[in-house]
Amino acid sequence: MSEPVIQVENLQKSYGAVQALRGVSFAVEQGEVFGLLGPNGAGKTTTIEILEGMRTPDSGKARVCGLDPERSGQKFKETIGAVLQSTSLPDKIRVAEAIELFAKFYRNRADTGALLKRFQLEEKASAFYNQLSGGQKQRLALAMALVNNPQVVFLDEPTAGLDPQVRREIYDIVEQLKREQKTVLLTTHYIEEAERLCDRVAIVDYGKVIALGTPRELKQRSAGTTRIEVRLAHPLTDGILSRMEGVVDCREFDGAYVLHSAKPPQTIVALVKQLDAENNELQSLEMFSPSLEDVFIELTGRRLRE
Repeated sequence: MSEPVIQVENLQKSYGAVQALRGVSFAVEQGEVFGLLGPNGAGKTTTIEILEGMRTPDSGKARVCGLDPERSGQKFKETIGAVLQSTSLPDKIRVAEAIELFAKFYRNRADTGALLKRFQLEEKASAFYNQLSGGQKQRLALAMALVNNPQVVFLDEPTAGLDPQVRREIYDIVEQLKREQKTVLLTTHYIEEAERLCDRVAIVDYGKVIALGTPRELKQRSAGTTRIEVRLAHPLTDGILSRMEGVVDCREFDGAYVLHSAKPPQTIVALVKQLDAENNELQSLEMFSPSLEDVFIELTGRRLRE
């Protein structure tokens, strides 16, 4: 069998007293879309920056296409494309100029006109960077990341701060990269993004990989349970909710109770009876199928966005 395209072994990295990575390990195969899913501060960006050659780990091993990101120089740069968390270009550089400038850094260059068309930037080719919308700027960043026909593409929070319509456009682009057999490593804290795009996901928290597998495999951890989120007029005490029929896990987040129940109908009936007995009121109740959010809650006791 061929070696993985990306290999990460026991990466450790500290910033002063803050330990950003505590032994991160995973591997990514050719043509795979692999996601690092976790809250802000989990260590996702530090990991991807080490793989891009932008940071030096304190210890551990990182390889991309068999190359050391720190020591492989131009050969490594020809191999990868990257979209950082934020892209900043001169206000008065034109869209076509930016792509053509980046193309000149590489021996193997894509057709810049084709990239403009692919990323729906043809009509903006002569526009200044500061005239672009947020979504157009992100599409330009993606176009520049692909200008060298890279084997591996790193996307750090590619849809952060974008509206839902633009997010869907970025999803389509990532899915096209997968069809082209590009290897993609992306970081995200959006559950729906990881579930839609990724072949496999590593859930990262406090600098460690706490779960790894396909979205379906990870959701099997919560198989047989339903997430029930309720808001009440008055709080319940003494762990009453956790003792209701069917409840296997109960936590409180920002005034809402999150229950994982193996018997949702029985749990809801018990809840209604309890509220009636206490003269309490149900303000809202929502039910959800198992998701990666549930896996994260069960493993950490926190929500992904906290």
